Amino acid sequence: MTTLQPISRYPVPDPGEWPDDIRARILEVQQKAGFVPNVFLTLAHRPDEFRAFFAYHDALMLKEGGLTKGEREMIVVATSAVNNCLYCVVAHGAIVRIYEKAPLLADQLAVNHRKADITARQNAMLDFALKVCRESGSVDEADFELLREHGFSDEDIWDIAAITAFFGLSNRMANVISMRPNDEFYLMGRVPKAASNTASK
Repeated sequence: MTTLQPISRYPVPDPGEWPDDIRARILEVQQKAGFVPNVFLTLAHRPDEFRAFFAYHDALMLKEGGLTKGEREMIVVATSAVNNCLYCVVAHGAIVRIYEKAPLLADQLAVNHRKADITARQNAMLDFALKVCRESGSVDEADFELLREHGFSDEDIWDIAAITAFFGLSNRMANVISMRPNDEFYLMGRVPKAASNTASK
């Protein structure tokens, strides 16, 4: 049984307090997802930072490039686990499961990506992301060469690093404000819809 818990230690503005552009963004997400992820509600406490956060988020996560959307989300899950960010592991884990159509993958990535059902290329990508996460000062040309051998361009490598760095900020703020994942995220992508419907009959 789920108990009603606060989603942030900071005030969460009522919908009537949202600026028009933020209201439009939140309603768009609600229509698409069927619920409002708590990150939108909690960051609405700081409208200017909400706008800046999601502008950079979209620039990194929605762009075309050498990384698939699923691979971008894999980076978020693996590095957020290192940063002990419950919100991002749960929320982006759901997105990984959906993009990759792989119900087990997010849990594998959060614990140990080297044991996960991913390609050698993706393993190299996550090795590098975790190095950026833990010890970016030691990144050198050898890291670039290894990624190039797996077919990553230098622009792709920038993307891996930028996603890691951006979500490092997100992880830390989510932890500080005690941002709570929506309950909906936990089950998303775990059971195929057909099987779920059969089980409920």
